[in-house]
Amino acid sequence: MSPENAASPLQYGRAGSNAGQPLTRRDGLLKVTGRATYAADNHPDGVLYAVAAGASIARGRVTSLDVAAAKAHPGVVEVLTPANRPPLAHDPDEKMPPFGFRVDVLQDDTVRYVNQPIAMVIAETLEAATEGASLLDPHYEVESAAIDLESGERFAPAAVGVGAAARTAHGDVEAGLAEAVRVTEVDYETPPQYHNAMEPHAVVAEWDGDRVTLDMPNQALALSAAAYGAYFGIPAENVLIRSPFLGGGFGSKAILNGPQILTILAARMLGRPVKLALPRKQMFGPVGHRGRTWQKLRIGTDGEGRMTALHHHALAETSTFDDFIEPSANIALPLYAAPAILAEHEGLRLNVGTPGPMRAPGAASGSAALEAAIDEAAEACGMDPLAFRLANYAETEPATGRPFSSKTLRECYAEGAKRFGWSGRPLEPRRMRDENGFLVGWGMGTAVFHCPHFPAEARATLRADGTALVETAGADMGQGAWTALAQIAAEALGLDPSQVEFHSGLSNLPDGGVAGGSGHTASAGLALHKAGGDAIARLAELATADPASPLFGAGNIGIVAREGRLYRRDDETRSDSYADILKRAGRAQIVGTAKAARDPAVASAYAMFSHGAVFAEVKVDPDLGQVRATRLVGAFAAGRIINPRLVQSQYYGGMIWGVSFALHEEAVTDRRTGRIMNADLAEYHVPVNADVPSVEAILIPEEDAHVNPLGVKGVGEIGITGTVGAVANAVWHATGVRVRRFPVRIEDLVAGRKVA
Repeated sequence: MSPENAASPLQYGRAGSNAGQPLTRRDGLLKVTGRATYAADNHPDGVLYAVAAGASIARGRVTSLDVAAAKAHPGVVEVLTPANRPPLAHDPDEKMPPFGFRVDVLQDDTVRYVNQPIAMVIAETLEAATEGASLLDPHYEVESAAIDLESGERFAPAAVGVGAAARTAHGDVEAGLAEAVRVTEVDYETPPQYHNAMEPHAVVAEWDGDRVTLDMPNQALALSAAAYGAYFGIPAENVLIRSPFLGGGFGSKAILNGPQILTILAARMLGRPVKLALPRKQMFGPVGHRGRTWQKLRIGTDGEGRMTALHHHALAETSTFDDFIEPSANIALPLYAAPAILAEHEGLRLNVGTPGPMRAPGAASGSAALEAAIDEAAEACGMDPLAFRLANYAETEPATGRPFSSKTLRECYAEGAKRFGWSGRPLEPRRMRDENGFLVGWGMGTAVFHCPHFPAEARATLRADGTALVETAGADMGQGAWTALAQIAAEALGLDPSQVEFHSGLSNLPDGGVAGGSGHTASAGLALHKAGGDAIARLAELATADPASPLFGAGNIGIVAREGRLYRRDDETRSDSYADILKRAGRAQIVGTAKAARDPAVASAYAMFSHGAVFAEVKVDPDLGQVRATRLVGAFAAGRIINPRLVQSQYYGGMIWGVSFALHEEAVTDRRTGRIMNADLAEYHVPVNADVPSVEAILIPEEDAHVNPLGVKGVGEIGITGTVGAVANAVWHATGVRVRRFPVRIEDLVAGRKVA
């Protein structure tokens, strides 16, 4: 696939729609007809196939590999091992900010976790490479591995997440707990979870001299191009990443990993294109995951149910050789109006692959524990959970005192509760059954997620035929970014989206920032908005300086762009079409460019978050203890909505993931070997349609004048943050059992109390 084809325009045929309208996806037809080209769909001439051989032990070293047997297999071209791996220009044990991790690229024979790459086989066919890898017959010197809480090494991290504070204190928590009438003290445990995007990590690498083209799913094109350039000692502009379509990413595809680097290295070493697509099993280990956490919360309340203190402590796993600590406890900082708050973290070194950002990092695991603990505190006070949350409603960010840039959480509570029917909920548990005798429970959770903004660039070209081309190196993981971003650009240009070609997914386009943290639409969108405005301003200069234009001399009055024409602001009977302006000027096109970033002064003055509330219904079989989530209602306020159809889809996905977190999803580790026993999509459970019969997402109107000039916030991750706790609280309401580890297990319900 050529670079031009990788960014081919995706035309949208429906006229009369723009930002704020529920347009269908630009890429939808290509995807449902199988014409969307994902990374591993590329087959350059002479392509070879790579298969990584993964370690089967958690700790030790490789003592031997039968390289001769693997190379003797028909079709095998080469076997990369620590003994013959060509050097890299960048030390793989040295982190590369801002999202750099230490990577395993056959530096030596040390094994630090199961599925760590210990060799790579390259062959003429995938089958030959797979068979060659199986013939390596590795032998090990096995060492005792740190697998669990008892065997791991605890430590105090310098930071958590991507540079967040490991400890934040506001007020005197111990004094607040001492003066409390009641103290709720609870422990919660969340499991390791793995990014199981439908499209696995893949790359097709092809070198031409000192230039390399990489077909790969990627969430941070410009950053990654620079990082690959550093690893291979070439300028960033010599790296072309083509990533027009991503089959899911959830944070993992913004980060470089060892198998992909080794594939690129093999392609340079052999002088032929090389393709790698990780099998599902190898998605568990070298490409990140959501780390396991153990969380303790202490909530002090007075006689009226108001908090006197909130202490959230999180212990999170990381690898033995790198640090990524789930920032779970920091979810306590922006939500509830406790006069004293302490959020603090510890790390636990285990023989696992390094965790990394996974959809709603920290917020998902942290809110699971916090929202369940809030429910327990409400119960201790004899209060309805919604009334308790309203009694502790924070008008400003508690930990800093900064005003929220905008906050409509009260409306989320009110509308969600009304639509769900919350007022009919009995306070005590085990008071509701359905017509089949199943126990019914209702629970709720508050949803919150911060609003990051990444620096981004864009280009907008108005053409002589009245159409436009807009370009930014963005990424669409399936959330509909290409559609929403094109809508923003079309609005800025005064055109219908059907008149706009949108090019993205190439690292040599203007840097669209990072598709992560629910910040892509705001970041790349603002750059596109400004680039469109720059193109219109340049066009207006042509028109107002042209005596033949109806707009001549209107430069100080102002121009309005709409429907492919410029209008005088003071007299809209005088207008000129884009095509006529360019034709008279003898111009084939006019180009606008822009860079966009958040104003640091605004960022320091306001706390910026999306808010919401999720209400959940579960039914529990009184004989078997089986739990089903039967109804979800979420109400969310996330600033200006560019495309409500896509936003609702994101909310649905987030809430369904919350059900997955609460009831289904965990990686199970064999404590004897460190191997993940359910490293596939058969036994790594996620919900199917039958598991979530009814989901409703309510879009609460919100105007935020501070978060960015567009007023756009993120929606991709907030849906998880209230849902996990809502489901857990509904389980308690149905059964009277507080389950303090996720996912909720039948045995925990039965052990807690007789379900029936």
